[in-house]
Amino acid sequence: MITLYHAPQSRSSRIIWLLEELGATYTIAPVSIYRPMTGQGHPDPANPHPDQRVPAIEHDDALITESVGIALYLGDALPGADLAPAVGSAWRGAYCTWLAWYACEMEPAMFAAMSGALAASPNKQRDYDAVVRRLETTLAHRDYVLGEEFTIADLLIASALNFGRKAFPASTLIDAYVERCRNRPAAIRALGLDDAAGLQHAPEAVL
Repeated sequence: MITLYHAPQSRSSRIIWLLEELGATYTIAPVSIYRPMTGQGHPDPANPHPDQRVPAIEHDDALITESVGIALYLGDALPGADLAPAVGSAWRGAYCTWLAWYACEMEPAMFAAMSGALAASPNKQRDYDAVVRRLETTLAHRDYVLGEEFTIADLLIASALNFGRKAFPASTLIDAYVERCRNRPAAIRALGLDDAAGLQHAPEAVL
């Protein structure tokens, strides 16, 4: 059994989607978190994350935190859904590259754009332009970042794009990609589960 420590409408929402994609057996343990963008919420002593953030999961007496760490762990622990290339496969290197690119390049560029930091930093602007160029160049030739099959890398990238779409320029390629990903049955189910958790914890349900 997997336990997901979850705050509605937060980074842990994508982990519900991941668990649904994987067909995992899991439970959701709602926790409160402090939300710096609004100043709302508070850390929850029931949350085992060392920084009392989300996401965090417990599985077989192991605690795993952070979206990329959980994605890598669950993709390998539950290989039946074929959402992560196996260690040693031809696609494993590209898969790990896209996971690292998401965390180290795309997400910082997205938040730099959202905060208005690009105008004051030529380096951040160059990094942002490189992210946009890589996304559009990749999606011009394939439906998903590794090819024609959806992987966990797409789940992380598309969930961030869905949240921060306004941080990126108008693009029919990016829009179509986000729609392909968020219209997957598992993504739709996860949205319903996240909404249900939000109703149970309404004071914490705003980003």
